[in-house]
Amino acid sequence: MRIHQLSFWLILLGILICGPLFAQQPVRLSPSEAVDMAIKSNLALESARMSTGMKQRASDLSWNQFIPSVDVGGALLRLNNAPEGVDLSPLGIPFSMGGGSQWRVAGSITVSLNLNVAMFEDMKKLKLDYQGGMISYEKAKLQLERDVRKAYNNMLLLQENINLMKENLAAADRRVTMARANYNAGLAPELTLLQAQVAMENMKPVIDQVENGYRLAMAQFAMFLGLDYDTPFELLPVESETAFIPLDVRELISKAASGKPDIQELQYTILSLNSLRKSTMHRLYTPTLSLSWNADPTFQKDPWKDSWFESMDNWKQQSGSFRIALGFRLNSLLPFGGESQGIKSLDDNIKTANIGLAQMVQGTEIEIYNTVLSLDKTRITAEAQTQTVNLAERAYRLSEQAYRAGLQDLLQVQNAELELKQSKVSMLEQQFNYLNGLIDLEYSIGVPFGTLVSSGPLTSKESE
Repeated sequence: MRIHQLSFWLILLGILICGPLFAQQPVRLSPSEAVDMAIKSNLALESARMSTGMKQRASDLSWNQFIPSVDVGGALLRLNNAPEGVDLSPLGIPFSMGGGSQWRVAGSITVSLNLNVAMFEDMKKLKLDYQGGMISYEKAKLQLERDVRKAYNNMLLLQENINLMKENLAAADRRVTMARANYNAGLAPELTLLQAQVAMENMKPVIDQVENGYRLAMAQFAMFLGLDYDTPFELLPVESETAFIPLDVRELISKAASGKPDIQELQYTILSLNSLRKSTMHRLYTPTLSLSWNADPTFQKDPWKDSWFESMDNWKQQSGSFRIALGFRLNSLLPFGGESQGIKSLDDNIKTANIGLAQMVQGTEIEIYNTVLSLDKTRITAEAQTQTVNLAERAYRLSEQAYRAGLQDLLQVQNAELELKQSKVSMLEQQFNYLNGLIDLEYSIGVPFGTLVSSGPLTSKESE
């Protein structure tokens, strides 16, 4: 009994000692490392990658439509009391009875190939589909990178807000302690104590709500990276302030008209529809050349007693032939027929896609104009917030000096410090808003992420 108890306590002690070693450690990532992990592990992107791979295989093997179709078959036949010496080939039995067994073995081989001008257009369409698939894959990859980078920034901002709110809660607790001491000493009414307590208690559900939002953001971020929803992360803080850059709206719009992934994807869709229309027109209004060859060797002896392959002379061909035919579909000439209506439907789809492209270009112009205005507004707000930070820093220094001189208490200094941190978090919020706006802008104009931040291209010389 004592041995079992000793084993139990040893196991429990081992768990308590080794448990923290096996606890899930936070994943430390920079924004670029998070993007690389997402590109490798994201399930939605993997699906897009597989779809592109299938289109590439279809494009690389588009020539396989020129491979003839080959059909091979065999049959075992028994004649029903056929008269001796009667030729049975008019009845569909490919041999003439000359006595012997009623059983026969017959084979059939058919090789055929249909050629049309549309086959060459089909090859072109498959190539366009693959190129469009590559554009769709790049679009999905850019969207994923955009979302990961913005989520990274939002999580950093949430962390700073949570830290600030917890410091505000600690300050509120200190104010409650001071109000209670003053109340007990008869220096403050009970109302002051109750107001301080209510203010502190009101902060707790707000902090809980923000923390829940942060956990949800972490779960979403983990899903982007292909990790478990409860994976903890250690994010690298922003080390330097973002430089505000001048932007030329007209040049950005011109760049987006040819570089935005959504526009490029729709352009390839239109090219693919046009290729499909050409292929359909060729198939309906050009003749089709058909080549075929068939053979029907028949074993002339008893299949149960004689060897099948002792001599190839025992196999005879009855009605084999090589055939060249040229055909044309007359139904396609009817304007109210299904083929003609199918062409009209394709024309309508192409017109609709072109209208959608024009609308997307117009929408992109408004989107970029709105993004630039938002960035400019964020820049102005950040510049004003910079002055607020400077004032808060000066107020904090003055509070410290007054505290050292005995003119203010510690609580006032701590409040000044909190106001300074609040102004810095507000400044950080504007900085992240500007970074996220640049990320959206870089996606819209189709340039690599970080291009505008690092070098500031596509800027207006006049605005400088």
